[in-house]
Amino acid sequence: MVRTLVTMGETGLRERKRQRMYEDVSEIAIGMFLEKGFDAVSVAEVAAAAEISKPTLFRYFPSKEDLVLYRFADHETEAAQVVVGRPEGQSVIGALRAHFLDGLGRLDPVTGLNDHPAVLAYLRLLYGTPSLVARLYEYLERSEGALAEALGGGLDARLAAGQITAVRRILALENWRRIADGETAAQVRGDAVAAAERAFARLAAGLPELAQPAQPSK
Repeated sequence: MVRTLVTMGETGLRERKRQRMYEDVSEIAIGMFLEKGFDAVSVAEVAAAAEISKPTLFRYFPSKEDLVLYRFADHETEAAQVVVGRPEGQSVIGALRAHFLDGLGRLDPVTGLNDHPAVLAYLRLLYGTPSLVARLYEYLERSEGALAEALGGGLDARLAAGQITAVRRILALENWRRIADGETAAQVRGDAVAAAERAFARLAAGLPELAQPAQPSK
């Protein structure tokens, strides 16, 4: 038993170190990209700044774009987790609506409703770099796929997941565009909430089977 506990502790420590490596290298890279531009900084330069070898960097980040998009990693299966973990009696659309509105209330950068200078600089880098936008769509496809699986799989689930993913993306992009044009999060918040309410109401109308409360398990 003691040996098992020690092994588990060592595994947890290794995982924390690995996670810290991801975070540290990603933050170093993003800082360099913001200062000099994404295309002006090489992977070799990032590796040198992070004091690791280039092959080691690629073991953590398969592409240069992943250095930036790592910040989205924790959100890739978020919608799927919301659906799977929703309380008994709550519909799929209801759970996703509540989650998005909660994100707006917390000024979660994923909702686009955040005017912190560092967040704005990051999003300008992301949306202003074609290769990063292309990589972001790959992330969205994986997120959509995970949501489709959570909805039961099959064509109907994929169609529903595509609509839900598009709504979340468009709402966030609209919020970010307004803030990037000079409005504050406080000025945008009311419209952002109203737009989310309308969007999820339309999803509920178009996907009535996902707007029904979850049936209690027998």
